[in-house]
Amino acid sequence: MPSPIASQHVRTSRADHGPGTGQLHRGLTLGNLVVYGLLFIGPTSTMGTFGVLDARSHGAVALVYLLATVAVAFTAWSYARMSQSIPRAGSVFAYATAGLGRRPGFIAGWMLALDYLFMPALISLILGIAANRLIGGVPVWVFTAAGIVVMTLLNLAGVKTTATVSFIMLAAEIILLAVFVVAAVVVLAEHGPQRGWLSPLTGSNGFQLAGVLGAASIGVLSFLGFDAIAGFAEEITGSSRQVGRALMVCLSLACALFVIQTYLAALLSPTSPDVLAAHPEQQGTAFYQMLDSQIGTWMGTAVTAVKTIGPVFSAMVAQAAVSRLMFGMARGRTLPRALAQVSARTGTPRNAVIVSAVLTVIIAVAAAIRPDGLELLSSMITVGAMVGFLFLHAAVIGYFVVGHRTEHRGRHIAIPLIGGLIIAIVLSQAAHLALVVGAAWLAIGVTMVIVRSRRQA
Repeated sequence: MPSPIASQHVRTSRADHGPGTGQLHRGLTLGNLVVYGLLFIGPTSTMGTFGVLDARSHGAVALVYLLATVAVAFTAWSYARMSQSIPRAGSVFAYATAGLGRRPGFIAGWMLALDYLFMPALISLILGIAANRLIGGVPVWVFTAAGIVVMTLLNLAGVKTTATVSFIMLAAEIILLAVFVVAAVVVLAEHGPQRGWLSPLTGSNGFQLAGVLGAASIGVLSFLGFDAIAGFAEEITGSSRQVGRALMVCLSLACALFVIQTYLAALLSPTSPDVLAAHPEQQGTAFYQMLDSQIGTWMGTAVTAVKTIGPVFSAMVAQAAVSRLMFGMARGRTLPRALAQVSARTGTPRNAVIVSAVLTVIIAVAAAIRPDGLELLSSMITVGAMVGFLFLHAAVIGYFVVGHRTEHRGRHIAIPLIGGLIIAIVLSQAAHLALVVGAAWLAIGVTMVIVRSRRQA
């Protein structure tokens, strides 16, 4: 049963609906939310970063993901607490507005938009690059744009359609991982490991704390996307607690999948962490080279095929998340009200989906024709997400502690502070380009707040 605070905010949410707006369709279950979160994260996302983390952690790559999970759990807790009390579309924008005020709320939503808006563009670009490698005669930007069109049509069809399609795609990825696990176990049983059995947890040449912590700060980024679940708070069929439960289940499952993958990959990898550290150019393909040499090219081909198709559906969830963020900000009158309109037939924020699709096409195609487009988009996403998380933790303290809405003050101070400290450390590790882009985006948002305030004065 929703808490009185949650009920109050549901009533407020409905009262906020003005002319031309409506209520989002409630059709998502706990399982749907978990599928969305896992698909956004990507069960096989560790394959591309395995070599980087293996080299930096000196072989303790499975331990890296255990520590990264613990680090992200603090942010998941803050999301769970806020989503239960404020079950509204808009995610961090809604939470920061309630806990910190309208202006900080806008800045929080603006910074998170850097993550949510550029994430589908990044994923679509990855799709375009992969497809171009299979069909070289077609430019990357064509595949990229085509993928965005497909995911937009799916999102416009409604949450039930996207949930069904998402489940099918996630099932395919899970089956692929299961095949990998079975094949890896067979190879290990027949030929034994390339490294010590405990090395993925302790390191190949002794445990090195600095390397593991440095790698964990990167491993945290593999979980980006799980927070998108909070954006669907107004579309769930159960109580407001469902979002928090989905966040924790999603995080736990992602941890298990990541640890199992990297543990087996480390045992089978014919290339040592020292060699990978000495040859950075081999880090990006380390997992795939392991598949080809230890299991067979058939496994590598299957992985390539799934990772070519999968980004369409991950981008679909990313686009759905940013459209809900735009919807929430528009309903809060910080973006044009037209973006708060809901389709009477599908119950989706149609205008927000279309606008986000247009912006994604522009961003993704512009990046596709740049040689550094992939790096640029990655930089934007990292900083946007981390700053959004900082606002989230601050909102918990502002809403529950400063607002006197809890009897457990210590818990609502300590956990957000620890979570915020972890996020600040991760943010400090971001590339210079990422920080520059983030600062520029922040400056634009602050300027918009100042201009709006002067007009209202």
